[in-house]
Amino acid sequence: MSEFPDIVKWPDEVLLNQTKKIKNVSSKIEDLSTLMVDMLKPAAGVGLAANQIGQPLQLIVADLSAAYEDRDDEPVVLINPEIVHFEGKEVMEEGCLSLPGYNADVPRAFYVVVKAFDINEKPVELEEEGYAARVLQHEIDHLNGKLFPDRLSRLKKNLLYQKVKKAIKNGTFGE
Repeated sequence: MSEFPDIVKWPDEVLLNQTKKIKNVSSKIEDLSTLMVDMLKPAAGVGLAANQIGQPLQLIVADLSAAYEDRDDEPVVLINPEIVHFEGKEVMEEGCLSLPGYNADVPRAFYVVVKAFDINEKPVELEEEGYAARVLQHEIDHLNGKLFPDRLSRLKKNLLYQKVKKAIKNGTFGE
């Protein structure tokens, strides 16, 4: 039995709805962000949104150093993050802890500028490209009730979700 909460799986409602802005950083938010950072490695993830553990709040954590060979930064904690600028386009394979075992080639911006607040309620601005930009876009999508299949063509999205529904029906989803 794990000391961590379960990762919420699609089609749970908390994943499909817009999350709530955080008005101030309470000890509950601090504890939640610490828990989320601690969950990244055991979950084999590079990012996690609060709604993926059942908390409909605009809070993400991301290990952006995973995108760089020469960085070993601590994961970032971003409160109320928003993409304020993006450029370029890149298609890469993505997966998601809330859709375990399913991947697809997803188009995303190559470069993003994200504004947010850190755990000390200080404004932060991140400029990232490539894989790090993708991680931020993926996690911010979660806060807006979107999962990576929502970035695919209608046909590819429907096919992927049909496979997941079949796995849920067969009891094999998430194994």
